[in-house]
Parts: sequence; structure tokens; C-alpha cells
Amino acid sequence: MAKILAFAGSNSSTSINYKFVKYTAGLIENHQVQMADMANYPFSMYSEDIERKEGFSNSLVELKNDIQKAEGIIISVNEHNGNPSAYFKNVLDWLSRLERKFMLDTKVLLLSTSPGKRGGVGALEVINSLLPRFGADVVATFSFPSFHDNMNIEEGILDNDLSKAHEEVLQTFLNSL
Repeated sequence: MAKILAFAGSNSSTSINYKFVKYTAGLIENHQVQMADMANYPFSMYSEDIERKEGFSNSLVELKNDIQKAEGIIISVNEHNGNPSAYFKNVLDWLSRLERKFMLDTKVLLLSTSPGKRGGVGALEVINSLLPRFGADVVATFSFPSFHDNMNIEEGILDNDLSKAHEEVLQTFLNSL
């Protein structure tokens, strides 16, 4: 039984990426899954001056520790103007200052969704190329388009092809643990 940490790159209380990662985590059996709601992790914008004067917040250290205790991580990345949100990029900046290889040898399932047809693929691609710098092993990615049209939280993924593809990437991730 592996320990898995799941969270979205968004700090919005109404994040569809948080809903998507929570749905995905809910499909996992026989593993210990910990959800992290990033709306509960307020971080100032990274600045060397802030780091020098204030150091690292307790919540940042706790997040890093949770990441390092996990054998696998599921992240659903939100997209703003074709890129990851400033919030998520900021979280990665802080974590990398605390410990450069904060995801060393950690298996990652990288997801994204959006209301649009591209499903946050721009942000997904950026983060997919960035996480290995921090030691992550991204074993699978999945972009889920048109969240509001294709997802019903009670019923799950409505489109059969998308549902099958989602199940396959989740299984690929779980098999890597």
C-alpha cells in the first residue's frame, strides 16, 4: 500500500482542478490517499528579501514534508492564459528554495482541466517539463477538456472515451508505485 498525496495547483475555493483531483483520488483503492486543499496554503509571492527576513513558513515546511512522505503525487494543474497559475508557480518557487529536489524519486500523475476544449494543456505541458528539475518522475499526464460538459461529480466522467483514457492513466500511475 503506497502513500499518495493529491492536490490541485489552484488556491481557489471553487477550483474545478481541485474537484477533478479529488474525483481522481476517490477512485483509488488499496492505497493511502491524502488530499491537500491549496486554498488553505497562503504563501506570499516569492522574494529573496522575504526569504532572508522571514525564512520559510510552517505551512511550506509541512507541504514539503507531505510531498516527501508520499510515494506518489497526483497534481491537477490549473491554467491562466495558457500557463500555470502564478499561485502554483509561486508554490514551486518556494518549495525549490527550501529544498531543490523536494520531489526526488517521487512518481507523479499530472492532470489538468479547464472549462474549455483544450483542458489546460498549456499549463500541463509547462509543469510536465518543470517538475523533473525538482526530482519528480512524471509517469503519466492527462488533459481533461470542457470540465462542465464532461464531468458530473456524482456520476463521474460522462464521455466514455475520456473516462477510459482517464482510467488508463490512473492505472499507469498506480502500477508505477
